Amino acid sequence: MNQTPAALDDAGLTRLAREIAAANPVFFLDYDGTLTPIMPRPEMAQLDPDMRLRVERLAGRCPVAVVSGRDLENVRQMVGIPGIAFAGSHGLDIDAPSGRQRLGEPFRPALKRAIPALEGALAGIEGALVEPKLYAVTVHTRLVDPALKPRVGEVVHDVLAGEPTLRHMAGKEMHELRPELDWDKGKAILHLIEAEGWGGHYPVVLGDDVTDEDAFIAVKGRGLGIRVDDGSGRPTAATVVLPDIPSVGRFLDAVVAALG
Repeated sequence: MNQTPAALDDAGLTRLAREIAAANPVFFLDYDGTLTPIMPRPEMAQLDPDMRLRVERLAGRCPVAVVSGRDLENVRQMVGIPGIAFAGSHGLDIDAPSGRQRLGEPFRPALKRAIPALEGALAGIEGALVEPKLYAVTVHTRLVDPALKPRVGEVVHDVLAGEPTLRHMAGKEMHELRPELDWDKGKAILHLIEAEGWGGHYPVVLGDDVTDEDAFIAVKGRGLGIRVDDGSGRPTAATVVLPDIPSVGRFLDAVVAALG
């Protein structure tokens, strides 16, 4: 893992956008924390109309895929742009012109057991939000008393101990149980590049969380990883850092302008 690169200023954004536009890009965009701020509850993270327009304009000029930890149908609805590719559940559910891939389906029985177990065990912890997903279950802790957050983690691991076909993944103010499968956002992106015939394009990945590091690693040496900073200063495999979501908007505007 690299140290955190310095964040680009607006002049650097413009130069980078021109270089990317000249390289025949394909864009892979995370949703929460990248296109829209992370909110206390997932349903509150509505995409700003201006950001939606930027992504739509970009998709009119080069291939675009949204790769998210959200359920595929949920992120498709939140983005609201037809004709682009989507990968939900960290790539376990993919819908693109080449077809639909549902890698998480064999793990549904384990998740159906884990969801009520978590809901029951966390019912007494105020602010702990259990979000059932098609191929995962996420526990959000942003609204939990800091003193009780370690207990939430203990509960998640207790439930995991009874479900050996699931694994734990931690992110920003969340715990997630998902299939014990050698698959992640990076592998999903490589699958899309091959399946959609994007091998001649320059892959550009934008993301903000630890789950996006697999994607940055996957395109290293053949494309570009861009991390949206959260102020943590944590090491990253990304080559470029954008300081915030408004800078993502300015960067996409610059790419669209450079693509013409």
